[in-house]
Amino acid sequence: MHLTNSDAKIYVAGHRGMVGAAIWDELEAAGYQNLVGRSSAELDLRDPQATRAFFEAEEPDFVVLAAARVGGILANDRYPADFIGDNLAIEQSVIRAAHETSVERLIFLGSTCIYPKRADQPMPEESLLTGPLEPTNQWYAVAKIAGHKLCQAMHEQHGDDMLTLMPTNLYGPGDDFDLETSHVLPALLRKAHEAKGARPDGSDGPVTLWGSGEPRREFLYVEDLADAVRFLLETPEEEIREVAADGMLNVGVGEDLSINELMALIQEVVGHEGPVEHDRSKPDGTPRKLVDTSRMDALGWTADTSLRAGIEKTYNWYREHEEELIAA
Repeated sequence: MHLTNSDAKIYVAGHRGMVGAAIWDELEAAGYQNLVGRSSAELDLRDPQATRAFFEAEEPDFVVLAAARVGGILANDRYPADFIGDNLAIEQSVIRAAHETSVERLIFLGSTCIYPKRADQPMPEESLLTGPLEPTNQWYAVAKIAGHKLCQAMHEQHGDDMLTLMPTNLYGPGDDFDLETSHVLPALLRKAHEAKGARPDGSDGPVTLWGSGEPRREFLYVEDLADAVRFLLETPEEEIREVAADGMLNVGVGEDLSINELMALIQEVVGHEGPVEHDRSKPDGTPRKLVDTSRMDALGWTADTSLRAGIEKTYNWYREHEEELIAA
C-alpha cells in the first residue's frame, strides 16, 4: 500500500535527529498532519516490549525507521559494541512490531557504508555482500545489512511492504558538529569556521585533514533525502518492485569529489584562507563511495540541491546555532 490519504498516521522513528527531523518537516509541508514521534527518552526502541506496546497503542499506518546510533570513523572505532548492538536491537524491535501490527509500509534507512570496500564504482545495489567491508565502519555496516535483510525476509515470507533506502553521505541542518563523533563534512565546516582569524596576528589558522585527502565521497543534502522518502511513500509498491525486486534503493546525487576538493569548497563558503594540513597517521577509509542511482532514476526521482548550495545552507544553520552546539 502506498500513501494516498493525508490523514494516514505516519510514525517517524528518530524524528529528533537530523534525518528524522527533515523527513518530519517534509511530510508536514506536503500536507500530512497525522505524524507521530517519540524521543529516545520517551521510548527506548531497543526494548521490544516497549516498542510493541507503542505500536499497539498508536496503530501507525506507515513507518519511517530513521532512528539509529550514528557517527564517524572515530566513534565507530571507539564504540564498536554500541554501534552493532544498539542498531541491531532498534531494527529488530521496530521491524517486528511493524509486521505484528500490520503496518501498511515501512521504509528502513540504511547507509551506503554497507557496500564492500572495493565495490565497483558507482556502487549498484547488487554489490551488497560481494566483498569485505571497510574495517573502520564495519560494526555499523553489519547492523544496517541485517536491517535490510530483515525487511527483505519479511517481504519474502509474509508479503510485508518493507523497503530499504541506502542514502549516500548525508549533511545539512541539525548535523552533528562534535569533532569526536561527526562525519567529515560538518567536521571540516566547523574546523574552517574556528580557524578563521585564529592566529595572534588575526590571520586564518590551519585546518587539518585526516589522511591524504584523496578518497572520493558523494554528499546528499538531508532535505533531498526527505523528499526521496516522501516520494517513495507515495509510489505504488508494484512500480517500486519492478525496478527493485529486493526492495532496496540507493539514494544519491550521482557525482563525487575528493576530500581535498571538498575542503577547498568549504573554504570558499566559509571564507577561510589559511593552510590545509594532512595528518597521514589517520586512516583514509574507503577509497571511493559513489552510488549507482539508476533505480531511483527509473522511478523518476533525482536530487535538487547542489553541493555548494547545501553547504551554504548548512553553514548558515551552524552559525545560527553555534553557541548551543559548542555548549553541548
